[in-house]
Amino acid sequence: MTMPIQAIIFDAYGTLFDVYSIGALAEKLFPGRGDALAALWRDKQIEYTRLRTMCSMYKPFWEVTQDALVFSCNKLDLDLTFDAQNTLMGQYAKLPPFPENLGVLRRLQAMELKLAILSNGNPQMLDAVVKAAGMQNIFNHILSVDAVKKFKTAPEAYQLGPDMFGLSAKNILFVSSNCWDACAATWFGYTTFWVNRANAPLEELGVKPDATGPDMAGLLEFIQ
Repeated sequence: MTMPIQAIIFDAYGTLFDVYSIGALAEKLFPGRGDALAALWRDKQIEYTRLRTMCSMYKPFWEVTQDALVFSCNKLDLDLTFDAQNTLMGQYAKLPPFPENLGVLRRLQAMELKLAILSNGNPQMLDAVVKAAGMQNIFNHILSVDAVKKFKTAPEAYQLGPDMFGLSAKNILFVSSNCWDACAATWFGYTTFWVNRANAPLEELGVKPDATGPDMAGLLEFIQ
């Protein structure tokens, strides 16, 4: 690695916190349909963030997520009761971290690197899930795109990192489990690391992250 990394920015959902764990809860509520609901809900959630950003029709991620849930249940012909909706949405406040994440974050913190989250999530959602995971004393900053009213992959969203740290994007390592996010962050100018937990193919965008690993532990080797 040629550029000295002075700070690391993490995506939240799917990178630090296991958003796909919602599938187990969905399965309890809708037996035999949980995985289908979780997958469609996640896809529609991201699609809505892109549509709203392209059309300058921002609304907080919590509301976007709720809209995506309602659509997904309608699409799958599932009866989403008020209680079921509250249960599924409430899971976002207590998503579990991936097993290795807390240990890796503490080692990075011990290396005196500045750490931050940059997420589509609105501040209340991020505060809740960070506290539930016991990570409230790890990050120097928790950045939400709510500050610019545009979701990733808008350049204004990625600009929050360099502005907060006062660093060049190249001196900041951006970490995401979403390949589209890591690729867009590379376009923006970050040094990037893709956490490819699902062994997914690289997006066909003519760009690739600077490094890839199957989990967050690969970060430790990359930055040394």
